[in-house]
Amino acid sequence: MEDCVFCKIIAGAIPAEKVYEDERFVAFLDIKPLHVGHTLLVSKKHYRNLFDMPAKLLREVGPVLQKLATAIQSSTKADGINIGWNNEGAAGQLIFHSHVHIMPRYKDDGHVHWGGKEDVSPTELSTAAATIRAELANPPSSDSSVVK
Repeated sequence: MEDCVFCKIIAGAIPAEKVYEDERFVAFLDIKPLHVGHTLLVSKKHYRNLFDMPAKLLREVGPVLQKLATAIQSSTKADGINIGWNNEGAAGQLIFHSHVHIMPRYKDDGHVHWGGKEDVSPTELSTAAATIRAELANPPSSDSSVVK
């Protein structure tokens, strides 16, 4: 996609500090990191986000993500790692090329973990769970590329 900054990085038209590359993925440092070592794992082929990616590619991302997270935690001496995958603008996705954030974290680093609602009733939780289970049992699409 010609207007995509990540496609330009993959093509070499924009420089990036690449840390990993194989036939399907490339990983490079985020230029606005949470901490130094914050890395983006990007599919080489352009997909808008998680929802567009084929099941086969999603199965392949796990081992690469684990390898990178392990190396990043070790090399940065981080106390932990956050993995973030924003999908659509409402979830914070700014660049619409599927990518996973691998963020080194440190004890007392001042960054708050994802907050949660404290006023959710057991009925609301039960209703939400039932709705999700129903959706999983009867997905709206018969797309065989979706992980089941």
